[in-house]
Amino acid sequence: MPRPSRCRRVCAEPIFKTFGADTNETISPITLFVDEYEVIRLVDYEKRTHEQCAEQMQISRTTVTEIYEKARFKLADAIVNGKKLVISGGHYKTCQGMAQRNCPGRCRWRRGNQCQMKNTFEGANIMKIAIPVKNENIYQHFGMASVFKIYTVENNQITATTMEETNGRGHGAMLDVLLANAVNCVICGGIGDGAIQALNQADIKLYAGISGIADDAVTSLMAGTLQSDMQAACSKHQHAHQGQCAHGDCGQHHGNCHCDCK
Repeated sequence: MPRPSRCRRVCAEPIFKTFGADTNETISPITLFVDEYEVIRLVDYEKRTHEQCAEQMQISRTTVTEIYEKARFKLADAIVNGKKLVISGGHYKTCQGMAQRNCPGRCRWRRGNQCQMKNTFEGANIMKIAIPVKNENIYQHFGMASVFKIYTVENNQITATTMEETNGRGHGAMLDVLLANAVNCVICGGIGDGAIQALNQADIKLYAGISGIADDAVTSLMAGTLQSDMQAACSKHQHAHQGQCAHGDCGQHHGNCHCDCK
C-alpha cells in the first residue's frame, strides 16, 4: 500500500480564490489546491528554494518539486486555454501565525502583512487598537506591560473590547500578542526605539507619549484629535528604566535587562 501523504503546512488561506472570466460555461474550471498555491507563493513569489519551501511546509523536497510541477501546469492550462482558475481543497493545515516563532521562512503574520491584507480586503472599515493598561489607565512603559486592552472599532464605533495578557517582557513578546489579535494601531506612553521599529515593520500605526484613561484616548483617536508626542514618549521610557532598573543610562545594563530599548 502507498504511504499516506503528509499534511502540508500553509501560512494561511488565500485571500483571493477565483480568477478569470466565465467565458465558456461548458469548460470546467481549473482547481488549484491550497497546498499547490502555497508552493507557488513560496517558490515563485517569495523566491524561496525548494529546500526552504519544504522546511517551511514540513514536507520533503521531492514532494515540493512534484507539487510545484503540477501547480505550474495548472496555471499554464488556465492561461493558455482561457479557463477559470479556482483555489480550493487539498491536503493541508493552516498555520495562522501559530508557528511564527519557529517558522524558518519570512513569516507574514509576524511582519503583520497577512493581518494588514485581511483587514484591507475582508474588513471594510475595521480598526483594532491596543493600549497597555493598568487600572484602566495607559501604562507608561510599552515593553513592561502585563496586559493590553484591545478595542475593535467599526465605522468609528467601538464594537468590542478584550483584555490580552502578555507572555513576557520586551517588545518581541508584545508584538506577538498584537499580531495574533490583528492589531493595526497602538496607543501608549513611553516606548523605546526598538519597539518603534518593530511596530513600523509590522505596519502598525503608533500614537506614543499619551497618558490618561485608555477609553478617553480611543475616543480622541476616533474624533481625530489624538496626536503623538514622541519627546514625551522617550522621556517616559527613560524614566521607567531609571525606576525599574536603577540605571540612568539603559545602555549600561543591556546584558541583564529585559527592556525593549535594544
